[in-house]
This record gives sequence, structure tokens and C-alpha cells, in this order.
Amino acid sequence: MTTEMNFYETCKGLEEGSIRVAEKVNGDWKVNAWVKETILTGFRIGKLTDMSEGQFSFYDKDSIPTRKFTTDHNVRIVPGGSSVRSGAYLAPGVIMMPPSYVNIGAYVDTGTMIDSHVLVGSCAQIGKHVHLSAGTQIGGVLEPVGALPVIIEDNAFIGGNCGIYEGTIVREGAVIATGVIINAATAVYDAVKGDFLPRLETGQIEIPANAVVVAGSRPVKHGKGAEDGVHIYCPVIVKYRDEKTSSSLVMEDLLR
Repeated sequence: MTTEMNFYETCKGLEEGSIRVAEKVNGDWKVNAWVKETILTGFRIGKLTDMSEGQFSFYDKDSIPTRKFTTDHNVRIVPGGSSVRSGAYLAPGVIMMPPSYVNIGAYVDTGTMIDSHVLVGSCAQIGKHVHLSAGTQIGGVLEPVGALPVIIEDNAFIGGNCGIYEGTIVREGAVIATGVIINAATAVYDAVKGDFLPRLETGQIEIPANAVVVAGSRPVKHGKGAEDGVHIYCPVIVKYRDEKTSSSLVMEDLLR
């Protein structure tokens, strides 16, 4: 099979959900580096072309056009300027509010809400019944090919204007409150257990299952900043999800 044929076959599998950039194996997430390598070949073989439609002008590689959907896909893409790139999977039952964008290699599972102004970056893995609130950015991790993408597991709730980047893993049922930013360098404090979250061996932060994370700060301990009472950003786990937390999120089911 030629490189070009392999790329298009892989994209087809990604769009069908039969191929994934990362998969959960015995509770741990493993990256399929060959899928990332194949996606990267699509950029190399493509030629810049005019993809303009109506009053909107687009110029991109002809190998990676916009995905086309039909009602048979059972995906709601509400009018208003959203776009899904080829090689991305949106499961039946996904809702996409405008304007939003899902990049190549991303996997969005059933029942997930992609609210307005949301970015689902390249290769991000989004679980079942996740809510990505308005203005949230889920970062893309295409290179290096061996690096895990951002992963949001089932039933997680990501609040408005959050940023989850650099291979962060948000485990099942976690709640990330409005405005929280998490990347590989972010120190996250667990106020329930009284300690900072350890990093994975690969360097990423993993938010525990059912954790409720809010934006916080911690004091600078050394130098002039400490003398002046300066604080630096630090997300804080304030509790773990309970029935009261879950009931406050039930209303979103009425939108599906």
C-alpha cells in the first residue's frame, strides 16, 4: 500500500472510530504512535488548495478537507460556523454548538456536548457524556508521535473558558471549574489529601476520578516575591464528586 493510500485508509478508520490515536488498556492509556505518524504524512503529501464555500474563504492541504456528515451519523452540528476536520470521529449522540472546531485524530464519544467556542485539538480523546463548556480549549498533541494526547474520560465536566493542554489526563467523573488551566507544568494541589498531585513518569498531570478542581493560588516562598506577598496560580482539588455535585450537572441532559 502506498503512503497516500495508507493515509486515506487510516483517516477512514479514524472517522469510523475503528482506529484511535490512544486507547485505554488495563486502566492505562497507550498511544498508537503509528497513527500519529500516518496523520503527519497527510500534511506532507497534501497540496495547498482553495476550499472556499460560499462567502467563506478557506485554504488548506487538499489531503485534509472538512468532514461531511449526514443525518445517518446522528450527530447534531448546530448552524453557525462549526467545522470538523477529516480524520476526526464524532460518535452518534454528540452535540456541537457553534462556532466550534474538532481537529484531525480527535475522538469524541457518544453523548458529549461540545459547546460554543470550543476547540478539540488534534488527537484529543474525549469520553462518553462529557460536557465541554463554552470557550474551553482542549489542546492538540500531534508531535512527538509517542506523546499521549489530552484525554478527558467519561462523564467529566469541563467548565467554561478552561484550558487543558500537553497530554493532561482528566479521569472519569472529574469536574474542572470555570477558568481552570492545566498543562504539564501546572502544580495541582489536592486539599482533601493535603499534597500536590504527582506527575506521571511521562511528565503529564493526571486529575483523579471524581475530583472537583477550582482555580486557586499558592504563595511564593522565596525571594522578593515572598516578601511582597505574591501568589502564583495553582488549581486546587477542593473535594471529590458526590450526589450533590452530580445533581447540579443533571440539567445538561435536558439539552440532548
